[in-house]
Amino acid sequence: MTFKRVGTGSGPVEVCGGAFSDCTGLEATMEPKLIKAGGANYGATQRAGTVSFATVVLKRGFTRSRDLFRWFQTVGGGGYAYRLAAEIAVQDTQGQTVLTWGLDRCLPVKFKAADLNAKGSDIGIEELHLAHEGLRLLDPGGA
Repeated sequence: MTFKRVGTGSGPVEVCGGAFSDCTGLEATMEPKLIKAGGANYGATQRAGTVSFATVVLKRGFTRSRDLFRWFQTVGGGGYAYRLAAEIAVQDTQGQTVLTWGLDRCLPVKFKAADLNAKGSDIGIEELHLAHEGLRLLDPGGA
């Protein structure tokens, strides 16, 4: 996937040949462990705790491609081991990659089809929600 502009401007995020207009949830949170030592009356020691990752939400206009929905169906139908790695490349306005985020062992946890309304002129928006087991900032060389 490729995020085409630096900053909060809109730009496509490419996954499985489809371009997404939105990518949210690139977030990791560490819950510190509080350790109270006997005899230490002034404060407690903070240690690194478990890291959890937010669900990444991708949005795009309705397309004919069904690859992402098929992936969701495969996992929901018992293909639990069918996880994918994802890379989100942030590019500047000249198309040069500024940084790349890596998502480890992605699992589609929600697929939302576009709302259908024959009376409106709005573009139908699809959503794909991904749970993952790691958020990494990749080297410019790709690893």
